Parts: sequence; structure tokens; C-alpha cells
Amino acid sequence: MRMNLAIQKETARAARHAAGDGEDERVYVSLAHLVRLQHKATGYSFLPRQPIHSLLSGRYASRLRGRGLNFEELRQYHQGDDIRTMDWKVTARTRRPHVRVYTEERDRVVLLLVDQRLHMFFGSQERMKSVAAAEAAALGAWRALDVGDRVGAIVFNDQSIEEIRPQRSKVTVMQILRTIERMNRELRADASIKPHPGQLNAALEKARRLAKHDTLVVLITDGHGVDDDTTRITAQMARHNDVLGMLLFDPLRESPRSGHDHILYRDLGPDGDVAELDVKDRRHLRHRKGCRHRRCR
Repeated sequence: MRMNLAIQKETARAARHAAGDGEDERVYVSLAHLVRLQHKATGYSFLPRQPIHSLLSGRYASRLRGRGLNFEELRQYHQGDDIRTMDWKVTARTRRPHVRVYTEERDRVVLLLVDQRLHMFFGSQERMKSVAAAEAAALGAWRALDVGDRVGAIVFNDQSIEEIRPQRSKVTVMQILRTIERMNRELRADASIKPHPGQLNAALEKARRLAKHDTLVVLITDGHGVDDDTTRITAQMARHNDVLGMLLFDPLRESPRSGHDHILYRDLGPDGDVAELDVKDRRHLRHRKGCRHRRCR
């Protein structure tokens, strides 16, 4: 109760601050706006759909890593039990039908990688790419918390990389949002900061060390700085984790100035498929089933 009251007070202060500055939220994001997005973090899920009669059907059923089944107990068969859960060895030994009862793991780590580099401070349509990335990260953080996942973040700009360790708490989400807001407001078109394309790989490398196993890594970026090392680091991380790429672009700046046209992300399917993003042509998302190569052309 006290925590919610503290968050409400902080949000009110942020709203007054943003209103006093008279800043356009399409250019700079405010903490109050990111907090308000909590009420819009509904109607979508990071989980793939399951067949209605699937053994994994249910709210938490998923083919994503980190959502496995734990054996809970062995009991006698009751009418209506799924025949696929029958333990035939125990049934034969006791001469009574027995089924194995499972409970699904309800805990998963979601790690958000949020790009707030100078290259993101651009927008010719509704908002800056940096603002779109901040909003997407806020929606992801609130949604992950709502379904009971632990959420953390790596927020980076051209000069620094900040890490927020995954926790299942509103305090952690607020820490993520404050970090995003601060880095977002540091962006200036006339800044003397030199763009750092290699910072993307540095952030990915940090995420790789943090995401040991069964983590959902969500990368929110415009792809500036993508190269062979990006593919290598992402592929290594995807061996034991699920990697989801959210690529932001602007019609007036479609092609990232990195000389590299493709980036691979592991698909969320059960058989380790690889999704290939052609970042030169944003209209195409090519899916190569069963691909295991660094580059799939």
C-alpha cells in the first residue's frame, strides 16, 4: 500500500515537472507517461498460442524456455483426466490406473535491452525512435510484472550502459523507467557526443553474461551498429535463452549505416528455428526453419 502511494506521488511530481517544462512527449518521454502505460499493458502476451487441447494448455502454458513442467504428485486416475498423463509402470505394478500430476513453472526472467543512443533521437512521423523505444520497454516491463515474471533491463546510450537486475517488484519497474527517462532526456540534436555504433554489441555482451539460462531477452533498437559480432553474440545468447528483437525505424532513415544488411534472432518456436531480419528492407521478415548457420541467405 505504501509502495503504491509512493509511486503515485512520484508520478504526480513527474507529471507536474513535465507540464512545467512544456515539453512535447513525442520528443522527450516523461516518467508520468511511462507509468500511465501500465493501464495499456493488456491484451498481448510474450507467450505463443497453444492448441486448445494441448497438454500445456492454460494461462501459463508456453513453449518458451523457463516455463517447464514440474512433477508434483502421483495419484489414482479420475474420470476426465488426460490419458497422456497416465503412468503405465505404476498402473501395471499396482493394478490401478495412476496419473502423474504436473504444475507449471510460473517464474521467468524478462530482460529488456533499451537503446537510447543519439542515433535513436530522430523521428519524421509521430514520435522520436527514442520515445517509441521507451514506450515499448515500459509496456513490456508492466506486462511482465503483471503476469508474475521477474523483469530487469539494460539501458544504454553512446556513453554508458546501466544494468537493473531482474526482480518481481514495482520498485524495480520504476527504477527501469526512471533510468530510461533520464537517458532519454539527455539526448540533444546539438550534443557534442560522438555516436558509438559499437555500444550495441557492448550492451548485448553484457546481456549475454547476465542471461545465463531460460531468460527472455527483448532487444529494442534501430539496429545501428549491427555487424558480424552482433550475429555472433545474439546466436550465443539464443542457445540457452529466447531472444526477441523489436526493430524500430523511420521512413526517412530506413537503412542503418553499418554496412550490414541482416541480423538473426532465434524464433520462439519449440524446435530452435532462426528468424532473419533484413534490416535494409524493413518490409521483410524471413523465417528459415531449422537454420543453424550464422548467416542464412
